[in-house]
Amino acid sequence: MFIVENYTFSVFLCFITMLCWGSWANTQKLSPKSWPFTLFYWDYAIGVLLFSLLIGISLGSFGESGRPLFEDLMQANLVSYLNAFLGGVVFNLANLIIVAAISIAGMSVAFPIGIGTALILGVFVNYVSTPIGNPYYLFLGVFLIVLAILIDAIAYKYHLGDKNTSSYRGIVISLIGGILMGLFYRFVASSMSSDFNNPVSGLFTPYSALLIFSFGIFISNFIWNTYFMYKPIEGDPVKFRNYISNSTLKTHLIGILGGIIWCVGMSLSLISSEKAGYPISYGLGQGATMVAAAWGVFVWKEFKGASLKINVLISLMFLLFISGLILIIMSRYN
Repeated sequence: MFIVENYTFSVFLCFITMLCWGSWANTQKLSPKSWPFTLFYWDYAIGVLLFSLLIGISLGSFGESGRPLFEDLMQANLVSYLNAFLGGVVFNLANLIIVAAISIAGMSVAFPIGIGTALILGVFVNYVSTPIGNPYYLFLGVFLIVLAILIDAIAYKYHLGDKNTSSYRGIVISLIGGILMGLFYRFVASSMSSDFNNPVSGLFTPYSALLIFSFGIFISNFIWNTYFMYKPIEGDPVKFRNYISNSTLKTHLIGILGGIIWCVGMSLSLISSEKAGYPISYGLGQGATMVAAAWGVFVWKEFKGASLKINVLISLMFLLFISGLILIIMSRYN
């Protein structure tokens, strides 16, 4: 199977992860406005599962290093299966809860609180489990990225003005989603061997862990997403027949593409985790918030016509974000 052999290349892959995790949501913007997120999310889950299988039978099965996908699946123990699968279940619920929080409190409140919480908790939990990297550089970098996320929220709030609809309920839901999002990666990491070339018996390689994780997302979708379809936070309930009757092939392909983009990022994060370490690979990946902000600023023109004050905040946001990334990368060298 394909294995990353050095830290520099693993950092490059983590940057690709960040780009993918910060960009997949653009596919939802390309979907028809009449297409509910809950229906979009079915195609997204299908895309995640399809790509995890594709990369498993290709990069995860060829070459002399490690264990091929199907051999790896056959030898893994029950605990590894449960950890990887539970990681998908937890991620799926966290993702849907954060989306629900956005519908209540708005993007400027829910997303920074949710992802900021996930970033802090995720790096901390993974560092405690596998303490790789200089903690001072690592956590200072995380602090700067969280600060950048908060400044992004402030800038967005100023830009919205009276149109901002934040609420205590939305903040609480954002925190719950963020806590769950900060925990899912640890479950997947626990199912994997720390040595990819000579993997420990009973544990997964990253390709097998990704596949079982993706099954966790897809199968739990029948519980979590079905609930949000029939009990939406906002708007009218959606039924399963709407998935067929109110759509086109193009609409479904857009959603599947969104899932593929996200899963490319997740696969590269896991593949690079041996050399980068779980705290760094997760922390760099969750910098996706700023990638999403860049899409909003430069492509979707969400801050068009903003005041000088807001533009200064946006510039400061990107400066802090880049500084935080540099510190996280440096933590492995110090």
